[in-house]
Amino acid sequence: MNLPAHTFQKYAGHRQKMIEEIINRGIKDLRVIEAMNRVPRHLFVRDSFQHKAYGDHPLPIGESQTISQPYVVAAMSAALQLTGEERVLEIGTGSGYQTALLSELAAQVFTIERVKSLGQQAKQLLDKLGYTHINYKIFDGTYGWQELGPYD
Repeated sequence: MNLPAHTFQKYAGHRQKMIEEIINRGIKDLRVIEAMNRVPRHLFVRDSFQHKAYGDHPLPIGESQTISQPYVVAAMSAALQLTGEERVLEIGTGSGYQTALLSELAAQVFTIERVKSLGQQAKQLLDKLGYTHINYKIFDGTYGWQELGPYD
């Protein structure tokens, strides 16, 4: 990631507590835990909610959408059992937080968001963070993304 160290230090204690809670709730996949420790979750929420970003609850991200609670994100990510070689299709980019985690865990991510403003904001942030192996589409995800499949 291309961010200054103080970006990560600001909420380091909160991030550590989030990681401890996830582990205590049964998430054992070390790759998922390490990825969640690397991705600065507070950057994926509105400024007014950054102080709550590492709490185990969903938060609004605009357009009547939310960023899922950290435990749910960890559980979904661990359930995929990614090795780092996969091509992953994500339906619903949202804030881009799960997209960033998937990018840390898989070789390539293909993400679809139907809400144009959310998709554009997520892409802008993910680009700023230095994620390069993500493919974006603004589209209704119920139709999938057949032209770039198959996915793992």
